[in-house]
Amino acid sequence: MNILQYESKIWATADLLRGSGIKESEWPSFMMPFFALVMIESRLIRMFDELKTEIGEEAFKEIQQEDLYDLIKDKGQGYNIFIFEKNQSLSDICKNDKSFDIDFDAYLHGFDGETKDLLGVDAVEGEKFLDIRGVIAKLKAKKVLLGYTKLWAEIDLKPFNNSEITTLEEHIKRKWADISAETAGEQYTPDDVIALISDIVASKIEESDKLLKIYDCTCGGGNMLFGVEDRINKKFKRLTQTYGQDWNDALYALAKIESRFRPDSKIEHGNTLVDDKFDNEEFDVVIANPPYGVSWSGYAKDIQNDKTERFKFLPSISDGQLLFMQHLISKLDANGVGVVVHNGSTLFSGDAGSAESNIRKWMLDTDIVEAIIQLPTDEFFNTSIHTYLWILNKNKITKHANKVLLIDASQKYSSLGRNKGAKRKIIEEQDRLDIVSTLSDFRDTEYSKSFEKEHFYFNKQAIMLTNVDQNGLSFESQLPMKEDKKTGEMKRATSKPLKVTSLTDGDRELTEFSITEFDKENYSSLSEYFEKDIKPFIASLNYKEQPLKVKTNTNIYYYDNEQETLIKEDRKTGSREIIGCGKIVIKAAFKKATKKLPLRIDISAELTPDYQKDYEIVDFENCPIANQNKISAHIERFVNKPFSYLDNMIGVEFNFKKEFYIPPKNNDSQDLYKIIRDLSEELHELEAEFLS
Repeated sequence: MNILQYESKIWATADLLRGSGIKESEWPSFMMPFFALVMIESRLIRMFDELKTEIGEEAFKEIQQEDLYDLIKDKGQGYNIFIFEKNQSLSDICKNDKSFDIDFDAYLHGFDGETKDLLGVDAVEGEKFLDIRGVIAKLKAKKVLLGYTKLWAEIDLKPFNNSEITTLEEHIKRKWADISAETAGEQYTPDDVIALISDIVASKIEESDKLLKIYDCTCGGGNMLFGVEDRINKKFKRLTQTYGQDWNDALYALAKIESRFRPDSKIEHGNTLVDDKFDNEEFDVVIANPPYGVSWSGYAKDIQNDKTERFKFLPSISDGQLLFMQHLISKLDANGVGVVVHNGSTLFSGDAGSAESNIRKWMLDTDIVEAIIQLPTDEFFNTSIHTYLWILNKNKITKHANKVLLIDASQKYSSLGRNKGAKRKIIEEQDRLDIVSTLSDFRDTEYSKSFEKEHFYFNKQAIMLTNVDQNGLSFESQLPMKEDKKTGEMKRATSKPLKVTSLTDGDRELTEFSITEFDKENYSSLSEYFEKDIKPFIASLNYKEQPLKVKTNTNIYYYDNEQETLIKEDRKTGSREIIGCGKIVIKAAFKKATKKLPLRIDISAELTPDYQKDYEIVDFENCPIANQNKISAHIERFVNKPFSYLDNMIGVEFNFKKEFYIPPKNNDSQDLYKIIRDLSEELHELEAEFLS
């Protein structure tokens, strides 16, 4: 029998939920605990039958109950009094309508403690995991508990092995993902992407007597973790052990239940970023599909105070993807490999000097990135965006050292005959083989290119521009040279203070610059006068946008917009002097009283050069001298104002559009002429029609 025949039957249980007025978005929360229930029961019954066969029917009858309990407990798959002691299943309980409520409650409480915790049988406050207790209460209120339970009891999974049940579970969880409002990629990774990840991992490992430890730090319901393990087990005889952690209660519970029926699997509950349950472990293989664009503000203090040294830089608090990336790298053993699914923001978000850019640079500096693969759009169930596989490798072969391969697999897909949520495309086996072959060969093709890692570095050179007027003059030239008391060097003064007698913006004139009195009818204090009148007035002054004039005893200073320069006008003769491009800076400060001076408002004015900080993005050269020469040549070519060098920051980003850009084919001049002629004739026809 094909177990997928049960997929439609399981999904049909939602018809009763629909008829009860339960929203579609809530269906997974009602279906998860009952699906887990029938999975557990079928596996326990099968395990019980196998145990009977193993021991022998006659010998089995002689086993005392306590000894039988110990035998089953040693299997580590759970226990249920009804199944093992009363020889009753869920379908038996559903046969008696009158005693169903009591029997069903006893059946649930007949499980071992861990199973009850995972199902949420006794959940009250705090962790509920699958919250079957809450679901039962809602179904009782709708008066459909017995009918709903009967539908699930009819689903007999006993004839199927663990691998087949896992396959069914993956299909059901995918349907839940279709209607889920969870973050894209958080709940379910498509089978074809899991297959590609498995093929990539398989290409990096060998047969060995050493245990292969596989880890997923955001394992969700375990579909990717267990899917990769199953595919590896089909290709290798090597023993595997899976480790996973997730802090979504329901998904953790599903993964934990699944893990108990696997030879060697450890699943833990909790937030990986603040409570790593495997803090002393390293792994041969790490895989993950962390949530995209999810804020870590709720536990920011824990991250900021983390003592594990796994986080080299802290990315924007609005997106924790690169926190998971750093964590995964810290979990790799000396020869470990990893495949991590991310959206595009991890490739380029953050400017040079930002945490995101610094994380990328750190990853390239340590030479852990082997390749990045761009997947097709419309590949995932909850999002249509491009996604990317980051291939991590701590044991690159020598000829691939300090290189990164970009693979644009965006066209490696087939269209689905029927869409599954946002998923419209699938990566078929032949395309997977092509991608893995290209990765293994590390070769350039029409859809792949290898680069020295420095190719992705760039300079963000900060410079301080000195703005000049139409005559090329800056007010800077008017400032005197002074000796720096610390260094002894001669440096130009940064500003020229003015002894102001009045200033006006055309609407209002100030003549007092150390204000101690105020209008007591309108203001309760000098402080209030400062906050409500003087401060807003000074802030509103704009020497370029209004006729702001500053007067001293001898001169009037203002800015000439047409010439982009400061003007000094002699108050006696009216003669005007251009003194260069600069700024008029007016400041107001509220000063506390001292022994010599009263409480006051001080207003000051000064002239300064018009400096403007700017940045130039320049390609990177690995040699420091060559890199500086490249920056100098770039600035000489593109900057035509006086400037001084400030700091240079090295950034890192990956740009698939740039690397795989194909310029459009230019039209022949005759074709362009024909297009223009046809458009012209069409316009003439429209004009004639309009005028007729």
